[in-house]
Amino acid sequence: MFFDLPTITGENRRAYTKFRKFLLKSGFIMLQESVYCKLALNQTAVKAIVENVRKNKPDEGLIQLLAVTEKQYAKMDLIIGTVKSEVLDSDERLVIL
Repeated sequence: MFFDLPTITGENRRAYTKFRKFLLKSGFIMLQESVYCKLALNQTAVKAIVENVRKNKPDEGLIQLLAVTEKQYAKMDLIIGTVKSEVLDSDERLVIL
């Protein structure tokens, strides 16, 4: 999941914080700022995750979701930094970005 939420006003910042807390409680893991991922077993689980995000989205901003297979995710090139092992050490098959 990729998102860009406004943080200009106090209300914006509260909505951002609420959405970020929702993601973490829902099992999303932060890859980098405003980029989160979650593993899903199959397409049915992906649909449920997407619907849950829709129900908890803030009123303003941009949120984008991308589902890739575990194999596609594993092919991601790491240019600099380290990989969070908790994301890759799973038997599940789909990664929601």
